[in-house]
Amino acid sequence: MASSWRSAVRALHAVRTPSVARTYSSQVAPGRPVASAASVAVGVTAPAPVVEVVGPYRRERRAERKRQRKATKRRKQTESIAARLGVTEQKVAPLVRTDHQFKTFKPITPSIRWVRHPLQTELHRGRPVRALTVAKRSKGGRNHHGHITVRGRGGGHRRRLRLVDFYRWEAGEQRVVRLEYDPNRSAHLALIEHNETKRLSYILAPDQLSVGDTVQSYRTMADSSEGPSSSSSLDLGIFRTHAIRPGNVLPLRLIPIGTTIHAISLQPLGPAKLVRAAGTTGQLVAFSNYRQPDEALEEGETRNATHAQVRLSSGEVRLVPVNSCATIGVVSNKDHQHRRLGKAGRSRWLGWRPKVRGTAMNAVDHPHGGGRGKSKSNKVPRSIYGYPKKFQRTRKPGTRGGNRMVLRERPRRNGKRVGKS
Repeated sequence: MASSWRSAVRALHAVRTPSVARTYSSQVAPGRPVASAASVAVGVTAPAPVVEVVGPYRRERRAERKRQRKATKRRKQTESIAARLGVTEQKVAPLVRTDHQFKTFKPITPSIRWVRHPLQTELHRGRPVRALTVAKRSKGGRNHHGHITVRGRGGGHRRRLRLVDFYRWEAGEQRVVRLEYDPNRSAHLALIEHNETKRLSYILAPDQLSVGDTVQSYRTMADSSEGPSSSSSLDLGIFRTHAIRPGNVLPLRLIPIGTTIHAISLQPLGPAKLVRAAGTTGQLVAFSNYRQPDEALEEGETRNATHAQVRLSSGEVRLVPVNSCATIGVVSNKDHQHRRLGKAGRSRWLGWRPKVRGTAMNAVDHPHGGGRGKSKSNKVPRSIYGYPKKFQRTRKPGTRGGNRMVLRERPRRNGKRVGKS
């Protein structure tokens, strides 16, 4: 009798196995006892073992919780006040502080305490078009002899040169595909696609140009025989209504006085040379004859004009041929001058090496070097090569027999101009 009781206990312990404990509720009916084979063989009616009913595995539970979190997040986004008003919320990192113009960081390290970058949410976050780039070999400020001709250059991140179209000869409408960052210049680039030829090209992105806009080049009208006549004010006014838009290229003779322009060419068949940096702009001031530059012509008398007077961002006013072309608008990235790098390493990424003051050098290395203490015996400020750096002109001024294309020089010495006023 005792042996039969012990065998029944062993049978009960054998029933509680991991395989039974992991049985789903669908396999075992709730409330029904499970009789083991050992208990039936012995003839003893064993009590029903407690079967642990376990739900889905851990992986399935994690997936279910992830789906619930996504659904809750999606519901909050659709039911928020910003979504009801049609305002898109920008996703930022928890350590990033943004306002309407700049992006700063929470100072968890000394290097990012003073960092300030302009907001550039409209820029493309991928790679450029490979066919429109070429490799850039760093020179480190050396010429073909290996001598340093530009000090303070070297290192930096690897770059590829973007092939920017400064000619804009292809006529027809072109659609803006995207806006891109260019590491080789301060302004942004716009990737445009021709509607008919489907040809891609890079141009300087003007301010207020967005993806999907249409730009067009009217450079083929640089010849006076083509395009609307300057004498016909009606045709010229209708043409300007459709053509004077940011990103369009027109000859200077077809642009109204007072228009802001950039990417100005100095020759009718040449590329854009002036006003290409970020935030810069020029303004068409007047039309004049090269032989009588001081006498400005009226806007209806541009047929006799040979040059246009353009005021640059520096305040300089110079003559440009009327058949030269310019782009309408202001160059993009206007807040580039207000950025702060925050640390010295960021300058090294850009290829800028540290600068050493002349007073900290020896007398053999710099005109300001040598001596005891900080006294330099009232020496005239000079460069490392001995040329005057302040208070003396190193080239002929543009209005005194130098460059006759410059009508008025930029302001110097607290707003006073040198030369003609």
